[in-house]
Amino acid sequence: MGDVNRTVTVFGLGEAGSLIAADLAGAGAVVRGYDPADVATPQGVERYGDPKTAVLGSDLVMAITAAVDAQAAMAQAWDVIGRGTVYADLSTAPPSLKEDLNDTATLRGLRFADVALMAPVPGRGLATPSYASGAGAVSYAEAVNSFGAQVEVVGDAAGTAATRKLIRSVFMKGLTAVLIEATRTAEAAGEGVWFWEHVADVVGDADEELLVRMVSSTATHSTRRREEMEAATQLLEILGVDPVMTRSTVESLRRIPEEGVPAVGGDSVP
Repeated sequence: MGDVNRTVTVFGLGEAGSLIAADLAGAGAVVRGYDPADVATPQGVERYGDPKTAVLGSDLVMAITAAVDAQAAMAQAWDVIGRGTVYADLSTAPPSLKEDLNDTATLRGLRFADVALMAPVPGRGLATPSYASGAGAVSYAEAVNSFGAQVEVVGDAAGTAATRKLIRSVFMKGLTAVLIEATRTAEAAGEGVWFWEHVADVVGDADEELLVRMVSSTATHSTRRREEMEAATQLLEILGVDPVMTRSTVESLRRIPEEGVPAVGGDSVP
């Protein structure tokens, strides 16, 4: 149980914001919410129709919005948020935007925390593993972790947490795109059931040794693998599947002889 005297204002009561706000309230925080959209008010949250009223007296402001709304979320009440208040932005945004938000917060005397949610919020809520960086990161982590959050501070510069989030996104969203393209191809070839079972087996057996081998062996076998993926590109085209990801793989492999592959697993890879 966290500090029952702590007051938290949550900007944005969409899917993620509502779950996090409800968990904070359930753990004992006084939670105020603001969202201009016609969305439901989470249980235990006091809803306000005006953002400036919502932040008065709050120890912590959490903006859980889309990146495109992050600056507007701060601007709507930044002139009345008390100096020294922690302002945490949880949007998925480029580091440059987090740095800009930090500069704005600093002008007002706020302690800014760049927060990156590192897993889907549904099913986890406040306990979603997160990174935080910036001048207000330590205070933010101490505050929400006392209510059951899982925040790790990764630096004192705004943008560090966002960078880690987006690096993960390159892998997770890229992997998803490849899986979608491969599944479409398998279905077009009448091999959908086999393919899904095969992928499930491969993923289930995967470990760090496999990941290291996948990267390091590409340095030696890039030419053969490029030719293999060129053949795969032809297959997709024959089956009527646009080989967006497969063409990208061909181009990536084409560059390996000159650029090499990154070091992985603690070993230097040429």
